Amino acid sequence: MTSPIRTTPPRPVVPDVAHPQLGLLLALVSAAAFGTSGTLAKPLLEAGWSSGAAVAARIGVAALVLLVPALLSLRGRWHLLRRHAGLILAYGLVPIAGCQWAYFNAVERLDVGVALMLEYLGLVLVVGWLWIRHGTRPRRLTGIGVVLALLGLALVLDVLGGVTIDLVGVAWGLLAAVGLAAYFLLSAREIDDLPPMVLATGGLAVGTVGILLAGLAGLLPMAATTDAVRFAGVTTPWWVAVAGLAVLAAAVAYAVGIAAARSLGSKVASFVGLTEVLFAVLFAWLLLGELPGVLQLVGGLFIVGGVVAVRLDGDPKPALVPDHP
Repeated sequence: MTSPIRTTPPRPVVPDVAHPQLGLLLALVSAAAFGTSGTLAKPLLEAGWSSGAAVAARIGVAALVLLVPALLSLRGRWHLLRRHAGLILAYGLVPIAGCQWAYFNAVERLDVGVALMLEYLGLVLVVGWLWIRHGTRPRRLTGIGVVLALLGLALVLDVLGGVTIDLVGVAWGLLAAVGLAAYFLLSAREIDDLPPMVLATGGLAVGTVGILLAGLAGLLPMAATTDAVRFAGVTTPWWVAVAGLAVLAAAVAYAVGIAAARSLGSKVASFVGLTEVLFAVLFAWLLLGELPGVLQLVGGLFIVGGVVAVRLDGDPKPALVPDHP
């Protein structure tokens, strides 16, 4: 489910990519890395980890991995942290910690692909928010996109069929969509002086502290085990899943996504980022043996098509690359 903003910092820590083909490849790598998060987290949850502990491990280790690049990007301009403290705080608590916690709770009860399809309804919520809050009436293509997304949701949930869907899991997935909508809205702010790497690392650090404090206060269950986890019938140590979740699904995904976005531009990079849904379904099938039904897959395509239509219609300032989450 996060993260860079639309503006380009004056002194990027990640070198620009000269060739669009390489930028496209990096964007696909970033989407694939983000798409592993649910698949890597689910065996930990099944082994006895709480969703709060899994989120804390993912974003905490990722913050440490990105700390040095963020400091190099900041170049001693500590006043930027004070100036944008409110944004960094909100970014860390809602789109990063809150969204990922809700998504992992959804993954615990639903297939990974279904949970991510629900989360991606967040862009539809952005349209509704802009309409209600700012009077930005959606145009025809946006309206078509919203209808497609809602039809896709109906197919994913199989509202007219006999498939049993965990409604609590659906509620968590929709809550993750709220977090993703907050990610889009916060990331769309035009800020010229705060490097994206600093916002991402600061948000990851704030989210980690928030999750840990909630756990210490007893507001959030925090449980972790050293039991082995299983992928595709193969048993691996618990730390393999944690390392993959933090380094691959968070740190690498963010860093590579920044380089891709600087090469392709925000709109193209965000379109390519939609392939995260497809990668998530693929990894869940290969590593967990999960594959949504035909109707759910068709519903997922409707949701993705709806999101594409919304983004084609004027681009409501999406972020450079999607997080997940």
